[in-house]
Amino acid sequence: MSGSVHDLEQAGSFALGNWRVRRVGYGAMQLAGANVFGPPRDRDEALRVLRAVVESGVNHIDTAQFYGPGVVNDLIREALHPYPADLAIVSKVAARRDADGAVLRFDEPDQLRQGIEDNLATLGTSRLAAVNLRIMDHSPPGKRFDAQLASLIRARDEGLIDGIGLSRISRQHLLRAVDQTEIVCVQNLFNLADQSSADVLTECTLRGIAFVPFCPLGWPRATQKKILTSPVLAALGSRLQASPAQIALAWLLDLAPNILLIPGTSTRTHLTENLHAAGVELDDASREELARYFPAAK
Repeated sequence: MSGSVHDLEQAGSFALGNWRVRRVGYGAMQLAGANVFGPPRDRDEALRVLRAVVESGVNHIDTAQFYGPGVVNDLIREALHPYPADLAIVSKVAARRDADGAVLRFDEPDQLRQGIEDNLATLGTSRLAAVNLRIMDHSPPGKRFDAQLASLIRARDEGLIDGIGLSRISRQHLLRAVDQTEIVCVQNLFNLADQSSADVLTECTLRGIAFVPFCPLGWPRATQKKILTSPVLAALGSRLQASPAQIALAWLLDLAPNILLIPGTSTRTHLTENLHAAGVELDDASREELARYFPAAK
């Protein structure tokens, strides 16, 4: 995948706390079964994908214990352990799966600590590059949020994690958090068709915090379809020799230098397509057209 390595180098890198990672990483969620529950449809291919990720030059993998649950972390460990020294593995806590696959809250301070320890055990490591606190409701930040954050601060101070991140947050959450500790990354839903977290991105950019958009090609399915079947992206792709998905990912990389991508896939073919997005260069005409058809949130 020498071409992928060149594209990744072209896209540059950004700080993830104490780590420096390439701006295109890999989100491992899709390696689990349907609805991110149970074993993968093709375990051997899942392992090959993970090995191809590292061989391509990616050094940032996003995962979570509740993917599967435990399935994705087990795959990562089998495929990649012992881990390369420069591989930043980032996880998230505050959720768990029940026997039927439903996502449930697991976000009391002691449960967050348990979530971190479960990630460490299944991944077979003593330390994670970062752990994101996933906000499971839409309540404004208050004392409960402070207690959750304190649990992650203790884990960091004890050497279990290198950095603290936040996921599914408002700008108010971020401002309250940075008054208490260093935040190294934020994971929010953000893509061409859903730019509702633009204010959070702006705040992260000003503060030098990595912003990691999840579902970079859109979610739910109707939003994803709007992006991937857009005639605007098809036309731009024809001119720039890129697929609509690559244009959508390149737009994110072009938007701000602190954006780190973690597109996911369960196939090596799709992985190669995603990685080559790092080599797609938008020009002013492309930016203007995308802004016209996918305007920023007001």
